[in-house]
Amino acid sequence: MLMRLSHDLGLYFYDVVVARFDFWAAFGVIAQFIFGARFLVQWIASEKAERSVIPVGFWFLSIGGGLMTLVYGFARRDLVIILGQAFSIFIYVRNLMLIARDRRKKAIEAEEVT
Repeated sequence: MLMRLSHDLGLYFYDVVVARFDFWAAFGVIAQFIFGARFLVQWIASEKAERSVIPVGFWFLSIGGGLMTLVYGFARRDLVIILGQAFSIFIYVRNLMLIARDRRKKAIEAEEVT
């Protein structure tokens, strides 16, 4: 039974990783790496600050990786990916809008002080 399972798993992974690997699979893998890189950026920023922070770069990587994953979802005609990324991208953009508004507000306050 374990030998059969081992053989079947090997065939499955060969099919997924080798036989079905095409341009869109490579694009999807790159998209996931970009999307995942946002956590590395967040972790490094938090370690430097010695507290949990979310840098602006996190949101840009979220948008870039999210858009690439959305394109991948359309290419693969995968409704789960399309719905998940379409709504998430809105949230990432909204966070950048909030950050920009906060920075403008702080800049105006700083000008008023001087």
